[in-house]
Amino acid sequence: MSKKLIRFDWAMKKLLRHKTNFDILEGFLSELLRFDVTIENILENESNKADEYDKYNRVDILVKNQHGELMLVEVQQDSEVDYFQRMLYGVSKLVTEYITAGDPYSTIKKIYSINIVYFDLGQGKDYVYEYKGEFVGLHEHEILLPTSYQKKEFRVESVADIFPKYYLLKINNFNKIAENTLDEWIYFLKNSEVKDEFKAKGLDKAKERLLYERLTEEEKRIYDRAIHNLRIERSIEYTRILEGEYAIMVKVVKNAIMEGSTDIFISKITGLELQYVQFIRQEIENSQKTN
Repeated sequence: MSKKLIRFDWAMKKLLRHKTNFDILEGFLSELLRFDVTIENILENESNKADEYDKYNRVDILVKNQHGELMLVEVQQDSEVDYFQRMLYGVSKLVTEYITAGDPYSTIKKIYSINIVYFDLGQGKDYVYEYKGEFVGLHEHEILLPTSYQKKEFRVESVADIFPKYYLLKINNFNKIAENTLDEWIYFLKNSEVKDEFKAKGLDKAKERLLYERLTEEEKRIYDRAIHNLRIERSIEYTRILEGEYAIMVKVVKNAIMEGSTDIFISKITGLELQYVQFIRQEIENSQKTN
């Protein structure tokens, strides 16, 4: 039986910022980006400073790798309809934060935006999405390439290598057996579990160092409270959804009643039990008598 591991997002906030644990995050980034990543140091910006209330629904970490490139990893629990715009804002902020006034634009480093979300974002059944921009000719339909000088000077093969790259991991869409090393990381992100047969980079370290039993008593107390708060928030959100759906259904039933439909017919098309339809009809009749 596998031992209890703490959630990756909580580990990002409390443990993965320590140099001794860089190899866990390095493993994840290497598997996702498909090249070896070595973290030079953890950076602070406006978005990833500790929240006064230690909110658990969002956490991010900004690192600089061995090439000076910036990698922003963000985990988001709560649904945000404008999350795509938020991704854009976060990267744009980094571009301006990490260039000194007067420096040439060539000093701007590549930025990777890695977004791990636990809610339905956009329309798509996949669980890993990659965005890489290219300039495509409207008439010739060819991809615009950098010059030989630009390739040599900036060490790139395509114009897209200069621009930010976005990754979106929709964790809740993963519902299968891990078929490769990236899948193994996705499995861990969803289940906080590392199976014995997993071989992905960094997961062996995660399995060893992210054990719940390794936390101090104070850390366990904080972690347990965070998990409890998360469950409460999810329960509240679920309740709001149900209440909204119920309000819509009641409106449908009332409209059907006013149009002369029978209770049995309304029950059949809405899926509501007959007694609820009869109750709503009685409320309408009582209201009419009052008025």
